[in-house]
Amino acid sequence: MADRLERSGVEILCVGTELLLGNILNGNARWLSEELASLGLPHFRQTVVGDNRDRLIALIQEIAQRSSVLIVTGGLGPTPDDLTTEAIAAAFSVPLKERADVWSDIEEKARSRGRTPGPETRRQALLPVGAEVLWNPTGTAPGMIWTPVPGFTLLTFPGVPSEMKAMWKATAAPWFRSSGLSQGVFVSRLLHFWGIGESTLAEQVADLLEGDNPTVAPYAGRGEVKLRITACADEPSKAWVLVDQTEQALRQRTGNLCFGVDQDSLASVVLKRLGQAGQTLSVAESCTGGGLGAQLTAVPGASSVMLGGVISYANAVKCDLLSVPEPLLEQHGAVSAPVAEAMALGVRRLTGSDWALSITGIAGPDGGTLDKPVGLVFVGVAGPDGCSSEMLRLGSTRGREWIRTVSAGEVLNCLRLRLLADASEGEEKEGSKARLSGLD
Repeated sequence: MADRLERSGVEILCVGTELLLGNILNGNARWLSEELASLGLPHFRQTVVGDNRDRLIALIQEIAQRSSVLIVTGGLGPTPDDLTTEAIAAAFSVPLKERADVWSDIEEKARSRGRTPGPETRRQALLPVGAEVLWNPTGTAPGMIWTPVPGFTLLTFPGVPSEMKAMWKATAAPWFRSSGLSQGVFVSRLLHFWGIGESTLAEQVADLLEGDNPTVAPYAGRGEVKLRITACADEPSKAWVLVDQTEQALRQRTGNLCFGVDQDSLASVVLKRLGQAGQTLSVAESCTGGGLGAQLTAVPGASSVMLGGVISYANAVKCDLLSVPEPLLEQHGAVSAPVAEAMALGVRRLTGSDWALSITGIAGPDGGTLDKPVGLVFVGVAGPDGCSSEMLRLGSTRGREWIRTVSAGEVLNCLRLRLLADASEGEEKEGSKARLSGLD
């Protein structure tokens, strides 16, 4: 094996055939990557391998020759395909030994849940000789911290995200902070944009995308574009100053296109603004079938603003519950600007909310015509200052769920911009009053 000086960086190895088949999204690698960045740890590679003992052994031996640290997730359970611990021991020709303290912990957890651990569970108490236990506070499968050869340390975690995160925070993160592997402190902030494509946004901020510290990286989603700002410094406060400066430059160029940071969503931003103003909201949906309401009610504390909604899929429901006039439906059709506005006004009257949103459209894959193709959507916003609507032409190529998700985002963004305009107008009026008062 190579000596310590030839090894560098941290690698992530995720174990599980279900990951290779795409049955499970590999969220663990993403979460670990962000944690490593926040700790200032150089991270160069990620690998996924199936539940195959020989491939796992070969891969571990390969990584041990080039990296200082290996983080392994998955394959620590009681089933026959949980091979991680056995393969790691075999990779370095070290025998496994049952740990009495681990077995005792497994038994205690099983009893607390009214169960008796079977013989298959006992294999989780086996660890390579010389390995330290990385305790699992919530599950039965422990991990390990082990340095099988000089200059190379590996840490193992279960694939269950909640267990992995709890173990990381309790044991692994403190170990990394004291390891001396850090190359400064990395901090990141994520900016969210709506109403602009990824390529257009990239053109507007091209020079900032070319920077080394901070770095700015774009990510595209369903109707949304994100820019991640990442800075490195010898201490967090200095790194955050760099992030703040870059964020200010990005906002100056993009204006109201940037709607939030980090965990913000269009729904959470709208609800926050309405909550601050002491105002309420309701929704009327057709093609989104409750998707808009789901986005809003997914936000903690939404009940203080969100009064309710109506899924008016059928025209009869639009008429009976939302008071949409039948002649309006006959003249313009359900997918039209007048009907979108009538739906918004109807649910506002029905619930007594300050604001109301509506969506009606053709999400496909069928139901489109030459005049009204799949992807044609109308959204409405009704509020204290009147009602308005917008037509969206979202196309059919990206599919039904994309149309539904983007439609919900578009109407939320319409309300966000209305609220921003109202707030700006209010500030102008206050400023005008102050100026006139100064002339008295």
